[in-house]
Amino acid sequence: MKSGATKGEIDGVVRTVEQLGFRAHVMPGATRTAIGITGNPGMLDPTRFETLDGVFEAIRVSKPYKLITLDLQPDRTVLRVGDATIGSEELAIIAGPCAVESREQTFAVAEAVQSSGARFLRGGAFKPRSSPYDFAGLGEEGLEILAEAREAFGLKIVTEALDAPGVDLVEQYADVIQVGARNMQNFTLLRRVGKSKLPVLLKRGIAATVDEWLLAAEYIMSEGNYQVVLCERGVRTFAQHTRNTLDLGAIPAIRRISHLPIVVDASHAAGKSHLVGPLARAGVAVGADGVMVEVHNNPDAALCDAAQALTPKQYLKMVQEIRGIHRLLADTRDD
Repeated sequence: MKSGATKGEIDGVVRTVEQLGFRAHVMPGATRTAIGITGNPGMLDPTRFETLDGVFEAIRVSKPYKLITLDLQPDRTVLRVGDATIGSEELAIIAGPCAVESREQTFAVAEAVQSSGARFLRGGAFKPRSSPYDFAGLGEEGLEILAEAREAFGLKIVTEALDAPGVDLVEQYADVIQVGARNMQNFTLLRRVGKSKLPVLLKRGIAATVDEWLLAAEYIMSEGNYQVVLCERGVRTFAQHTRNTLDLGAIPAIRRISHLPIVVDASHAAGKSHLVGPLARAGVAVGADGVMVEVHNNPDAALCDAAQALTPKQYLKMVQEIRGIHRLLADTRDD
């Protein structure tokens, strides 16, 4: 749309799209609004839209993904969760325990997260575990503890949903729905979170290509939820010195394709606490909008992923380091 397009002109284009039997996706940007069209069985003639009031140009998108591309929205998406953001000039830090184990444990970690200036508390109430005998989370009780921590410390809650009923519960207690690596291509779940009013943090699957990852985001957005954050957490390779291989190259590569914000899960890539800080620093250095890490007040006693959890002291040191890198890059851009 033209930069000065009115709401009436935008609504007029939407009506035209819907009258043709297609779906319109209105995506406001910093300087202008874009309207994506999906549901068309083949190519459309752009001229039928270019003559509508307020339209600046109509562009065919030939890629398999439409809504996530810079072709549709050249302005970077900034995900806003109340007064917290992901994708803005502020480095987003999402930190907390792998799993909510108790109120005392969660509150101890939340206090450290708040003291660092981070805005997001992560914690799993539902944990998909490789073994059916491992701790799988507290369920709704864990969500209640996270909600209490939000009230006590003013943090936004990021937590995983494993299925549609789980989404229903997470929507009641949390601020951001996480779709885990194992569920990146659970298309039923992707369509369900696509109908949610909460933002979605979409982790890359353990063997997913960048295109498959972006198409998973497209599934979510095609249902009308445009509040999506991508999360690179490493892919499975032959490497044994880390839990997964963090694909740092995916971050600048996606920057050339998509307007969506992207964060790095350094903990799941590392698998070992002494590697988390270096990988977090590297993620910020190549342009990630934020970092996700696991923090535990007593890692030796953690019921889930103990080896990769940072102590509060290690976490605070890491935060100082990655913020220093982020400031340096911002100064370089300003120059």
